[in-house]
Amino acid sequence: MSRMSRTLVGASAVAALTAAAFGGASATAAPAPSAATSASGGSYLVLAPQGKSTAKAQQRVAAAGGTVVASYDAIGVLVVRSANADFATDVRGAGVESAASTAGLGTPLDEGATTTVDAPAAVDATGDPTAEPLYGLQWDMDQIDVPEAHAVTTGSPDVTVGVLDSGISSTHPDLATQIAKDQSVSCIGGTQNTAEAAWNPTTSDHGTHVAGTIAAAINGVGIAGVAPGVKVASVKVVNDDGYIYPEAAVCGFMWAGAHQMEVTNNSYYIDPWEFNCRNDARQRPVWQAVQRAIRYANSQGTLNVASAGNSNVDLQHKFIDDSSPNDGSYPVEERTITGACVDLPAEAPGVVTVSATGPTQEKSYYSSYGQGVVDVAAPGGDSRVRSAGATSRSADAILSTTFNTRTRTNGYGYKQGTSMAGPHAAGVAALAVSAHPNLKTGALASMLERTATPLECPDGVFNAVPNHPAGPHAYDATCTGGQRNGFYGAGEVNAYNVVR
Repeated sequence: MSRMSRTLVGASAVAALTAAAFGGASATAAPAPSAATSASGGSYLVLAPQGKSTAKAQQRVAAAGGTVVASYDAIGVLVVRSANADFATDVRGAGVESAASTAGLGTPLDEGATTTVDAPAAVDATGDPTAEPLYGLQWDMDQIDVPEAHAVTTGSPDVTVGVLDSGISSTHPDLATQIAKDQSVSCIGGTQNTAEAAWNPTTSDHGTHVAGTIAAAINGVGIAGVAPGVKVASVKVVNDDGYIYPEAAVCGFMWAGAHQMEVTNNSYYIDPWEFNCRNDARQRPVWQAVQRAIRYANSQGTLNVASAGNSNVDLQHKFIDDSSPNDGSYPVEERTITGACVDLPAEAPGVVTVSATGPTQEKSYYSSYGQGVVDVAAPGGDSRVRSAGATSRSADAILSTTFNTRTRTNGYGYKQGTSMAGPHAAGVAALAVSAHPNLKTGALASMLERTATPLECPDGVFNAVPNHPAGPHAYDATCTGGQRNGFYGAGEVNAYNVVR
């Protein structure tokens, strides 16, 4: 899956919310960005009963020695800091449904190195995506009929895609005009900071790459985005150490809903356990809080798109997880995964889940899948190992905008993973709602599926890397289902079909 959907490169596994913003529902954060860091101790999620006021819960927090740094009253979730080692136990009582420490629940970003390409000489902007200097390397755009779609619409500037990720470079020449700065925020620590520096990238260009796929400008500078007429908002959920904590994800969904963003893209999972188990007392509050936040965003008209993950796992059939937690906070333990355990946010209700395809429209060797779980597929790249010891083919990955966090310079480069598939689907959704502005979230999700290009299951077992050094069956996967199947869902998204 992903530490940012465990993005692959080559063959490597890759704001203050106000009551007015919630239409009268209270959703307050710390009064200043520094307030979240001034409270000492660990971080906790405290949940009030669904639909109830958080007032009693806040009283319990104070009595247990905690400080509320963000209160999402619309969903009954508090983000708390406390130095009391027994806080999660002491806070229990009237007004508190559940509580859990988020220590050790940060998912490390593991995206590999970007394969860069030289920045091209600029050309005169013609409005034609195929005339962009690097378009010839964007096989993914032709595969989902982006040029044909752009002949109808490039998207509406009234449509915003929230990129819940590692930040977007606001100085990139292909993105500077595309960012909705008034809707961008850092959600680090579960609180909101709207300063531009706060939502720019710090240690990763993952979010910049994702944003370019969605909405890179047609300006004669570099590449073309799927929906260059729409806006993207940087909703930063990855901290300086490269971790995504549950409180940041909750904040991100709440922010997107409060600002009525039409679409969000989520290329990550939010727990060091690859699957979050509702029957685990420590993980259940995470599931509850995230699900409440997703429901809130849906209720405000936001369609949430999420990557299926890069573990080549059949998400329909649970199994033994022997690689989690993956952040070093606890010893790796072997767990039997049941239906109570889900990949968040990909398997949460109300989310469009996306698997990855390569340039031959086959499932990418790394992509997770599952009948009834994957809704649609989209290009994510497949620079697979051709034989033991062979080098990968970067040209089969996805070219997009990049940002070198060491030199603080902008550029272009290849990445691959379901992290790259998600933004293709999010971009197509943005085109759809631009062309059909009265679409509700459910109808928008349905349109993505109904207009997708059907892809059939391959014959027999899909053996993606027959000569992989790890063994001849390292990436076996079995596709089940008919026209709607476990590898591709309803099929590969198609930009032209949603706008014509």
